Amino acid sequence: MSQRYRITRALQENGDSAQTMSLEECKQYFASQPDFAYSSVFTVTGATTMSIEGDFFMWSYGDTKIPFRHYQGDIYVSGTNEAVIPRMLEIASELRADVVEG
Repeated sequence: MSQRYRITRALQENGDSAQTMSLEECKQYFASQPDFAYSSVFTVTGATTMSIEGDFFMWSYGDTKIPFRHYQGDIYVSGTNEAVIPRMLEIASELRADVVEG
């Protein structure tokens, strides 16, 4: 079972930044990242195919596409691929947010 992580501002004191990350803020940030592309549907293909609607920022890591999902002001990502951890920490730092498990 893979670990799931959340990039959030919920743990921060009320300071200069908002407590949540808006979808527009995330779209603007990820648009500046050449290895990310926005998608409103994430499709998983295996023995069966499943499509999930939402706001996904798809990270292209080699031949792999890893979804970072914006949901209710936070960004969620699976830690299945170990390359996710340093990239996730970089994103959290640039968005002035924290990383929590869950």
